[in-house]
Parts: sequence; structure tokens; C-alpha cells
Amino acid sequence: QVQLVQSGGGLVQAGGSLRLSCAASGRTFSMYTMGWFRQAPGKEREFVAVISRSGGSTDYEDSVKGRFTISRDNAKNTVYLQMNSLKPEDTAAYYCLARWGTRTYWGQGTQVTVSS
Repeated sequence: QVQLVQSGGGLVQAGGSLRLSCAASGRTFSMYTMGWFRQAPGKEREFVAVISRSGGSTDYEDSVKGRFTISRDNAKNTVYLQMNSLKPEDTAAYYCLARWGTRTYWGQGTQVTVSS
């Protein structure tokens, strides 16, 4: 069992930056592929970014490429999402995800609101 505790988020003006963090419990963090998803009101949860277990490989949803950066620190059991040049359409609840084989765990979610 892995528990994911998110922090960061909040209200920011368009063009601003925020950093989300997701800290995992346990000693197997480096075995998990980590990702970030988001869900806007009335919409389905969508993929934002993913990072491999070693951190050597990343992928992003097209609309955030060049603006968001996912990273991880396996020594601290933490994954990050640095969000720059934020847009109002980035407003959503953001969730971190940990996946290892069939095991999938979600963070509690954190709200990001970007004002125009």
C-alpha cells in the first residue's frame, strides 16, 4: 500500500507559476511510474505528465509541453510538477498517480486556479 500526499497548488494569475509536490510513503517509491492528471469541473480526468521510475524518461500532454516539467527525487520519495506560463484553461484539480504493474494509487488532489 502506498499513500500519496499532495501539496502545493492554489490561486495564481495567468502567466504565473506553481509547483505541485506528491510525497509517497513506503520504501518502494523507485519501483513506481509516477504521473500527474487533472480534472476540470464537468470534464473527465485527463493525463498531464508521466515520469519513469528512474526519472530518465518523461512524457506530456500536448497542451502543457514546454510549460510543465515533471521530476522526481527517489531519495525523498517525491514527485513534482513545475507549472510555468499558466493559463486559465489549466484550472483544475490535479492528482498524482503511482503505478507499478496492476497497482495504482492516487493522491488526494489539489486545486489549481488560474485567473485571467
